[in-house]
Amino acid sequence: MTFTMGPALLFCPADRPERFQKAAERSDAVIVDLEDAVAPADKKRARGAILAQLGSGGETAELDPSRTIVRVNPVGTPDFEKDLHCLAHTPYRTIMLAKAETAEQLKALEGYHVIALCETAKGIVNAAEIAQAPNVVGLMWGAEDLIASMGGTSSRKDDGGYRAVATHSRSTVLLAAKAAGKEAIDSVYVDIPDLAGLAVESADAVASGFGAKACIHPNQVAVVREAYAPSPEAVAVARELLDAAAAAGTGVFQHKGKMVDGPILKHAESTLRRARLS
Repeated sequence: MTFTMGPALLFCPADRPERFQKAAERSDAVIVDLEDAVAPADKKRARGAILAQLGSGGETAELDPSRTIVRVNPVGTPDFEKDLHCLAHTPYRTIMLAKAETAEQLKALEGYHVIALCETAKGIVNAAEIAQAPNVVGLMWGAEDLIASMGGTSSRKDDGGYRAVATHSRSTVLLAAKAAGKEAIDSVYVDIPDLAGLAVESADAVASGFGAKACIHPNQVAVVREAYAPSPEAVAVARELLDAAAAAGTGVFQHKGKMVDGPILKHAESTLRRARLS
């Protein structure tokens, strides 16, 4: 089973099975959440909801495993073992590990594709080591849990921009993922009504190299998708540039008065890849 990573990933509480199909239909992949979105007293019911929808019909029909991620509780917690026992009876083999902190933890998830969610100080510091784990397919960072783990109060300043430690952590996870040849997922934008702010942050995620961004509300999906979908003009420019490179047949050449070399061509190729995904 090959997992399909689209630009807009949407969280859905695991104890709300009536929302599973709606979340899947409105996003590129759904993240069924057994961790923070579910109260401790409801976690057993949430696992039961995942099992109950298998083979059922209607609005709780089984999700497409190639477009489904299940976020499990952190390694070392009683709920982690229970989550794995539940998933062993499902077709879902892509897991998001909450509060991933060491590569050693990934050994408990052999047989699964893992998106390691680095959202503690230890997880950020060990991001490069975690990314090298063979079953890790991607890294994501979490701003609010990170700041909370360090005793802070907010990941953002009054103007809405990230604090320096959050910006550093975001870059650290992105670099660690890309250095290991893995995908990088940008953190959620928690101010749901602020779609303009989400658009700015999503555009930066695209430009920086994040392959996807996580969403916490269906209304955010279209904004993220729009940021990742290159304009027709950008696609035309990229194609023209690559055609010019093929005609030039050299490593470095001039196009419309500008120097073009390998990195510029890679930017053009990335634009065309995003166009195909869109």
